[in-house]
Amino acid sequence: MDLTEAAMAKIGIRSGVNIALVGRWCLGLTRGRLAHADIQASPPLPREAGVGWAFHFLIGGGGVALLYPAALLATGAPLPDQPLLDGLIFGLATSVLPWFVLLPAFGWGWFGRRGPRGANALLASPLSHIPYGLGIGAVMAVGSGFR
Repeated sequence: MDLTEAAMAKIGIRSGVNIALVGRWCLGLTRGRLAHADIQASPPLPREAGVGWAFHFLIGGGGVALLYPAALLATGAPLPDQPLLDGLIFGLATSVLPWFVLLPAFGWGWFGRRGPRGANALLASPLSHIPYGLGIGAVMAVGSGFR
């Protein structure tokens, strides 16, 4: 996902989000601040980049990624016959989290439409979530061999 964002930036597709801003938002949450008028105008906080990385991997790598198999187990649904395709669809569906939670909390509105100049979060978010979903699908494909 992060490698995809770096590659997209080289061709001019950027979300405007960086890990320090994610950390700044998380640290703001601990102080009761859910949203910013414009997070880039909020003062930087100590350790925001480290907190941003921790949040990114805890939520994305642990929390959200585990929702997919947990939903299958909870509903009794069988493991998918096409785990890569289903993982891809799940990954794309997770684009709603930045569109409707993170970007509005940054003060950038739904889909990040008021984000930094030159940013295109509407396009960057689903493109960066493709490898995320494929990774989840690959894990499910390997896991389905153990049924």
